[in-house]
Amino acid sequence: MTKEHWNLFKSILKGEEDKLHVGLIVDSPWMPGYCGISNIDFYARPDQWFNSYVKIKKDFPDIIFLPDWWAEYGMATEPSGFGVKFTFYDDNLPGVHPMIEDADDADDIISTLKSPDPRKDGLMPLLLNLQKYMVPKLAEIGEQINIVSTRGPLTIASHLFSVTELLMCAKIDPDVVHKLLKMTTRLCKDWLEAQLETVGTAEGVLMLDDVTGFFGTEDYEEFAHPYLKEVFAAFPECIHLFHNDTPNDTSFTYMEDLGANLFNFTHERNIADVYKKTGGNITLLGNVPPMALANNTPDEVYTLAKDCIKDYTATAGSAKGLLLSVGGGVPMGAKAENINALLKAAD
Repeated sequence: MTKEHWNLFKSILKGEEDKLHVGLIVDSPWMPGYCGISNIDFYARPDQWFNSYVKIKKDFPDIIFLPDWWAEYGMATEPSGFGVKFTFYDDNLPGVHPMIEDADDADDIISTLKSPDPRKDGLMPLLLNLQKYMVPKLAEIGEQINIVSTRGPLTIASHLFSVTELLMCAKIDPDVVHKLLKMTTRLCKDWLEAQLETVGTAEGVLMLDDVTGFFGTEDYEEFAHPYLKEVFAAFPECIHLFHNDTPNDTSFTYMEDLGANLFNFTHERNIADVYKKTGGNITLLGNVPPMALANNTPDEVYTLAKDCIKDYTATAGSAKGLLLSVGGGVPMGAKAENINALLKAAD
């Protein structure tokens, strides 16, 4: 981000900004198609990656992009450190192939694993090198990396398993799942630490973990919350951003204890209810339906955004604590005119 955008973002989190702004989580589902390049070029050509971010910032100068300048290979990044196989495509995210296909085999396979070193293992060293290479180039144009990111412990685990087998194993052999989650949690912390050291300018950490939304209260408290909290607690000096856009609201009441400063959540829950359940002390990033940016007309997106703002302000008393967005990341196929409709609604 520019210094101005970063300071604006921090003022929004502190509740000091009166004007309503738009913030969007953007990465490889949307950016390659919008910028007219293949996913392979976005991942493998630093010049194309750099030019893509320059383009979206030129097209939408008033939007706060999150995490911004994101070095990523879709969902393949962290699981690759464990040796998970993946497949790249020209027009889509990498496909990740689970190494544990049957919960009965989980203990034997997990016993052979160790938490990866992000400086040496999988795709992560390539992304660290990209960040290192880009830091001076960004400085030349008045930009810097302010936020670094990781998939959460459960999401990483779900790419070693399938989600179904992970959830099944949590019920029939919970000790095995805890063994794996200790490793994936360590990876989250090590991966964030390596990025923070590499870029030298980041003050925020973003954790994305949709699999937390597959648990009820008892299982969330056992398998999710302690590990998520451990990741954020490892970086007490940083701003904490959390993403979980599944329709399950079990985790919402835990956001403050988790240490989240900003929460991006599902469009399938009314934002007024989310405000109440999160305690009113966390900045909400939401929650227009993401696919509306691809499938709806600008007028329809504008109406959806205005309804979201109305519901939030009726409950919170003002727009403070809201960063208008979609309930998730910007989807593949999102159109410029629909993104501009969000800006119009915020104005």
